[in-house]
Amino acid sequence: MVTSTHFLVFTDMDGSLLDHYTYSFEPAKPLLLALEQHHIPVIPVSSKTKAELHHIQHELNNSHPFIIENGAAIYMPKQYFQHQPNDTFEDDDFWVKAFVEPRETWQKLIAHLSEEFGNSFKTFEQIGIDGIIEMTQLDHDAAVRASQRQFGEPVAWYGTEHQKQKFIQALTEVGAHVLHGGRFMHVSGNCNKGLALKWLTEQYEHFDDSSSFSTIAVGDSQNDRAMLEQADEAVIIRSPVHAPPAITKQHNVYLSNAMGPEGWVEGITHILSSHHILKQTH
Repeated sequence: MVTSTHFLVFTDMDGSLLDHYTYSFEPAKPLLLALEQHHIPVIPVSSKTKAELHHIQHELNNSHPFIIENGAAIYMPKQYFQHQPNDTFEDDDFWVKAFVEPRETWQKLIAHLSEEFGNSFKTFEQIGIDGIIEMTQLDHDAAVRASQRQFGEPVAWYGTEHQKQKFIQALTEVGAHVLHGGRFMHVSGNCNKGLALKWLTEQYEHFDDSSSFSTIAVGDSQNDRAMLEQADEAVIIRSPVHAPPAITKQHNVYLSNAMGPEGWVEGITHILSSHHILKQTH
């Protein structure tokens, strides 16, 4: 018997909770503390790696699950739920649900296309740490964390648009999925942030059957669309560099006026104040 409703906040990081330019979340700190006090988990959902998100989790003082590499896997701290969820494996201090094959699978598929397209692209593995630093402006430690992909391979494209479409088609025909990010194409399996949100929400419901869970998704980019569509309520953050993602969802969608973490605070506060959980601030 359901006796209460709990909220779960699934949030994109870069451009949403983190400022697009500075990666700061300073404006969101008071709200993050308030959400923790209200027992509302904030669950990072990102294209970032486990190493990157684990580092950010420490900075956020966040001990909740997190979702890596655009929904490829969910990392849940051990003992977070009463017992290990089905179809998961152990990795250090985490239980892990993986939705796709490991990185090596996709690297092999890409390697088969090197003869035909080799001058047109370079993979993360090929450009190395120095190349990642040059292309992303990350510092050395951050570039090392970014390089530690587990479930996919980023590809920098240098060829023509026509060649790129042929490259994507060739990968698709052998079972890969290609997602366009800001600087790279991400080659992996059939996963997305929405599927990961759905699976993790089901775990909360399974381990607490006296409660119902309402989901809020926050994002600013096209790779957030599946998550924004899947959630009960969506917050779209305005971006300084691109238009808001187009979603088909008509109701329970909030488009922020502010950008980055200021927009994040605006949107979350708007939704939770409408449920009388937080007071609307002006």
